[in-house]
Amino acid sequence: MYSLRDLLGFVVGAAITAAIVVLLVPSSAPNCPCSPELALDNNGSQAHLMSTKNLSTVPAVKSKEEDSLAELLRSAAMEDKTVILTFVNEALTLPGSLLELFLESFRLGVRTQPLLKHLVIVAMDAKALERCQHMHPLCYPLGGGRSSDVAPGGMTAAEVTFMSKDYVELMWARNRFQARVLELGFGFVFTDVDIVWFRNPLLRFPVAADIALACDQFLGNNPYDLDKAANGGFVYARPNARTLAFFQEWYEARNRFPGEHDQFVFGEVKKELSARHGVTVMLIDTVYFSGVCENKKNFYEVCTYHANCLIGLQKKIDTLAGVLDEWKQFRAQQQLLGNSTTTLIY
Repeated sequence: MYSLRDLLGFVVGAAITAAIVVLLVPSSAPNCPCSPELALDNNGSQAHLMSTKNLSTVPAVKSKEEDSLAELLRSAAMEDKTVILTFVNEALTLPGSLLELFLESFRLGVRTQPLLKHLVIVAMDAKALERCQHMHPLCYPLGGGRSSDVAPGGMTAAEVTFMSKDYVELMWARNRFQARVLELGFGFVFTDVDIVWFRNPLLRFPVAADIALACDQFLGNNPYDLDKAANGGFVYARPNARTLAFFQEWYEARNRFPGEHDQFVFGEVKKELSARHGVTVMLIDTVYFSGVCENKKNFYEVCTYHANCLIGLQKKIDTLAGVLDEWKQFRAQQQLLGNSTTTLIY
């Protein structure tokens, strides 16, 4: 397992699916579909999701469900109680889809394969759970298996479009699940499944950061400048009381902005909540967390690559498959040259 001491040995710094885990549109870029594009099908119009009825108002978990989740998190956690989370639905677990590419990237990256034992995949429907269990040992049904949260086997997925009522409820369900993880005393790295990993991004988070988020465009050179627009597709949260308070109030703030998704609300309340709770929030430089929106894909430095600013699941699949092929060629060239430059260099 990776301890905080191990991670700090390096210099730090760091939807989907719309079918389920889709990234959210940054408030400063109204014309960019950026992450909600995964609420779209291959024709760029809409996506398939299980029913999301009542997902935004997930009640306090029952003790049995909480115990089940806590047990899974304990088995997955690093020594500092951090877990890696991603969410999938049926479409994303099909052969050749994004989950396969996501898992493959861990096996191809620089010292990333051991991170797989810390990855918990949250399934948003019954088919996704079934397929996940054939691909990865740590799978969890949203809601601990409650029928109101997970579509039973055989149920046809409902269709949901970006910013529909179901879409917004889905985003807040994801946000609430993240808060549940914090409530149980665990930190997390949440990653959309349309992100491939080349290096351990935890090594890029400074000790002082309580919360770190990706952004589609990194303007300036100050990662603590909260005027930047965050992207909810990659979120790190340190397990402490102030971070939990931030997430709880973030969730409650949805009532102040009816009909808006969690990323929009974050943009509205981030300064207020960080000041109130003494939370240090940072935005991650796209040099290390690159993507289609701001492509700084330097394989000597990049930790992750995100298929953001793309409409349609197939476009995301094709893009990430191509990026993984480029990475394989890069690693092969470095091995021929006898270089060790694929490791993190500070």
